[in-house]
Amino acid sequence: MSTSTVSRAPAKRPARRSGRGAGMRPATRIRRQLPTSPWLFAAPGLLVTAVFILYPFVSTVINAFTDRRTLIPGHFVGLANFRELLHDDAFWIGLRNSTLYMVGTVPALVILPLLLAMLVQKNIPGITFFRSAFYTPVVASIVVVGLIWVWMLDERGLVNSLLETVGLGKVGFLSDQWLLLVSAMAVTVWKGLGYYMIVYLAALANVPRELHEAAAVDGAGAVRRFFTVTVPAVRSTMVLVAALSSVAAFKVFSEVYLMAGPSGGPAGEDTTLVMLIQRTGTGLSGRVGYASAISLVVFVITVILMLLVLRADRKEDA
Repeated sequence: MSTSTVSRAPAKRPARRSGRGAGMRPATRIRRQLPTSPWLFAAPGLLVTAVFILYPFVSTVINAFTDRRTLIPGHFVGLANFRELLHDDAFWIGLRNSTLYMVGTVPALVILPLLLAMLVQKNIPGITFFRSAFYTPVVASIVVVGLIWVWMLDERGLVNSLLETVGLGKVGFLSDQWLLLVSAMAVTVWKGLGYYMIVYLAALANVPRELHEAAAVDGAGAVRRFFTVTVPAVRSTMVLVAALSSVAAFKVFSEVYLMAGPSGGPAGEDTTLVMLIQRTGTGLSGRVGYASAISLVVFVITVILMLLVLRADRKEDA
């Protein structure tokens, strides 16, 4: 009897399942985020804010209640610096000039940039040149701008030369108390037009064209469409511009300092509050405590200005 040998194939082992399929990327391990990770990213910005904003602010508040000088540590004097402010003629002159500066520049910086934005928004020949020309003063250095205007408004400058050419006498733009302040206001308005024009352009881009078309169909002219369509549509932006320009105008320094000089014009009558702070708190004998008190007053006034503008905006919304 012959036995037949039966050959058996070896049993196949079951294929191991793997998380990596053909053509699949390796699985990514999800790491648990540490609670301190967001603070590590924010640390550089927080450090800069603490060193250059929070520390100077806290130091100014503390110094306002001391008699500290530049090289002499101060002692706590309570409200003595603030009581001195009430009897300081230089403080009231600075407050008057800063307030007049704000009243004179803010309306122009709210209305004129809006009109310029409506102009440069139109697609007319050569408008690109005017857009660049209107914005050029914004990027120019305030020192360069101030010196150029001083040369133009000087007694032997371009403006007075033109006035003499047409038979008019010289005008003391830089020697008269009020003309000097108005001249500085003109520089501020001229330099700020382009910046706020860009702000208004962004707001005008969101105004639906259908509103203007509907008003035109109803017979509204350009002036009426401006007050009934454009102004209500950009009213929030106008409030923003008013708030920013109010604070900037009340804290004006560079324009008046360059045009009036360190003394603040004739007999110091054009000194602003920030110029008074700079003049009082600098130098080897600078009264740092008294200058800090003036700075604190300026801070409180600017906060009140912001709150008044925001409150007026809320009343109009209600």
